[in-house]
Amino acid sequence: MKLAEFNAANHAEAADTLRPCIDVTRWVDAVAAARPFASKEDLLAFASAAAEPFTPDEVEAAMAHHPRIGERPTAATAEASMSRSEQAGVDPADAAAAEALAKGNREYEEKFGRVFLIRAAGRTAPEILQSLNERLTNSPAQEDAIVARQLREIAVLRLEGLITE
Repeated sequence: MKLAEFNAANHAEAADTLRPCIDVTRWVDAVAAARPFASKEDLLAFASAAAEPFTPDEVEAAMAHHPRIGERPTAATAEASMSRSEQAGVDPADAAAAEALAKGNREYEEKFGRVFLIRAAGRTAPEILQSLNERLTNSPAQEDAIVARQLREIAVLRLEGLITE
């Protein structure tokens, strides 16, 4: 969608455009209400600032939509399509990487009670696995802050891919 179209859309249409980026109502409403944006850079800067910080409840709600790393969603939604694209660096045919990610995901979920989340776009499976293993040493409080930051990065990257000048 062109920035001019996003700026001109009614609130509901703008919110529908934003929601696949991250389904956090406060963020969606804040970004939609702040239109018009003079440039894509202004939009992305505002979107990033509006996500700082996500509350624990917002993180929990947003996490419900994220698949495990290495498990690509099959739904035909915009969010699922974005997730598949973001995980392009994880080759599902690489059995060793898939096994290591599955093991790390299980350990992470046992320790933190949620799926491991990372901005996967632009990262290879070894980079993701290294981060997963490093983050397993974090405290819950450290990990909460990292997850919120990763969600913000994901939301802004998705928005960047949706809106053109």
